[in-house]
Amino acid sequence: MAQRGLESKVASGIAWSFSEKLLTMLIQMVVSIIVARQLMPEDFGIMAIMTFFSSVALAIVDSGFSQTLIRKQNPSDEEYKSVLGFNVAVSLILYFVLLVASPYIADFYGHSVISEIAPVLFLVLPINSLCVVQTVMFTKEFRFALLSKIVFLSSLISGIVAVVMAVMGCGIWSLVAQRLLMMGIKAVAFWAIRRWHSDARFSIGAIRAMMPFSLRLLATDLIASIYNNVAQLFIGKMHSTTMLGYYSQAQKLKDLPVTSTVQAVQGVTYPALSELNADDRKFSDGYERIVRMLGFVVFPVMLGFVAIAEDMFMLLLGDRWMPTVPYFEVLALSGLFYPLAVVAYNVLKVRSDGRVIIRLEVIKRIIMTAVLCYTIPRGVMVVAWGMTLMAGVEFLLNTSVAVRLAKIGTLRLIGALLPSLIIAVAMYFAIMLLIPYIADMGVALRLVCEVLCGGVVYMLLALICRLKTLKEGVQLLRSMLTKSA
Repeated sequence: MAQRGLESKVASGIAWSFSEKLLTMLIQMVVSIIVARQLMPEDFGIMAIMTFFSSVALAIVDSGFSQTLIRKQNPSDEEYKSVLGFNVAVSLILYFVLLVASPYIADFYGHSVISEIAPVLFLVLPINSLCVVQTVMFTKEFRFALLSKIVFLSSLISGIVAVVMAVMGCGIWSLVAQRLLMMGIKAVAFWAIRRWHSDARFSIGAIRAMMPFSLRLLATDLIASIYNNVAQLFIGKMHSTTMLGYYSQAQKLKDLPVTSTVQAVQGVTYPALSELNADDRKFSDGYERIVRMLGFVVFPVMLGFVAIAEDMFMLLLGDRWMPTVPYFEVLALSGLFYPLAVVAYNVLKVRSDGRVIIRLEVIKRIIMTAVLCYTIPRGVMVVAWGMTLMAGVEFLLNTSVAVRLAKIGTLRLIGALLPSLIIAVAMYFAIMLLIPYIADMGVALRLVCEVLCGGVVYMLLALICRLKTLKEGVQLLRSMLTKSA
């Protein structure tokens, strides 16, 4: 009975998360397109540099404690209060460190605007520290409908403000306002809905007890955050912030569907897999279903983007951003691997004590260092191919350990992914074969034909091959509609 209740929560959570992520992705895509038409590539390059420092700082602020709290069965008020105090204190320290460093960063890249926006942009650190514990509480209670509504609202309001500011000629400040408002609205909403208060005191002992596992996660998250963004620092210095703007925009547009899908599944399945950790069969079945679902969704989306990239950029962003297309086509291929690597990493977090995660990160970062050293001096396109190669390596390394911890055979996992991949590749070639026949059409009509062709071919082949994911999706939809009724 308890298991059926958990499955219902997971199904509801995934449905809400996917709905919110889809709507949020669409909002962010529309905002990105409008803002990109108003701003220069150089503005996005500068923001990419700042994103490196904020991403690293945010990983330190969390320090892995949020994942540790989610993993624990019944965290105490003392543990929640201690993590909140730790997050706030570290965020304030890092905020002032980055303020002091910002003039030197501005001098290094030759853009004085960096020191101007830093005091405002880096406010995301203390604001985010107020959201961590509340997010954990809602996640452990499977209140994903509420989380989804808050994230959607914050994306909508911040996106509207960014568009208005960009049209009014505010330049890079429209991007800063969007980032800050999104985080600020979430923090206000969390505390307005749940005015959590406890008489428990901050406890160094509670922090110390959680620290071994948390620090292992911090080490991996910090290393990943640095390596995922470090190429942008070198591109901005060794090439130009304009080239970095093209590259970062390609990466950002590629990340919209990938990150949305990963967050929708990961946010729900990590606490669910933690609940199932004691039952090997249910755990392995759950991992297989997640992987199969991700492959079914991500493979056609990313290969479809590669096929329609040129017409999509021409219609939505115009001639100014056409140099981004080759980078986008290459980086989109990394989206085939990244979601699966993240889910495998989830399995490692649930089923290991963290040591194997650190060992894997050391191996991956040694490889990544070699890739960066080789690719960065050779140009931005070579960097893009290096990042795609690294996404594949990360998937193979994470999955090789995850299948052992989840007690699921490698062939079983391949069997869950291969049908969707084969059909997605067939869909890609169908679009490519169509393009010469519609070359004389207008770009908008051409893009519509390409999307319709890809969607119809993929779904028809999925029906003909009777993919298991289709059946599971229909069953999930029916259960959600029945529950809503």
